[in-house]
Amino acid sequence: MFVIFSVFYILIAAAMIVLILMQRGAGADAGSGFGGGASATVFGARGSSSFMTRATAVLAGLFFLLSLGMGIYLGRHGAPQNNGADLGVVSGLANQPAATQNAQPSAPATGDVPQATKPAASSEVPAATPAQSAEVPAATAPAKPTSVGKK
Repeated sequence: MFVIFSVFYILIAAAMIVLILMQRGAGADAGSGFGGGASATVFGARGSSSFMTRATAVLAGLFFLLSLGMGIYLGRHGAPQNNGADLGVVSGLANQPAATQNAQPSAPATGDVPQATKPAASSEVPAATPAQSAEVPAATAPAKPTSVGKK
């Protein structure tokens, strides 16, 4: 049943494309409204519609109704609903407990990791290392502004 709907759907879509491309645009007579005198209004007469315009409207209506019908049909008779039981690739992750954020490592640290040292006693203050004396050049006088373009 769905295959028949799909075939009609494709045929209607192709017919709509052909009919729309064969029609002359509404702006084709726009130049005549500004001096050509061939049409009564800028975009031509609105009252009469040609066979191609009506056929396009009918095909567009059929296309819409067929799209709506196919959506309803697939909603009822489409793929079976799994209700989230089959998660695909992530189904293995669903059963694992989440790791706590501040968990301590289960194994003690190896010798590659440096251990913390005891803090210094409150009266002991480490001595500051003297800074290396590097010669700093003396400040120079600012440059005088030059006037550009003055004679």
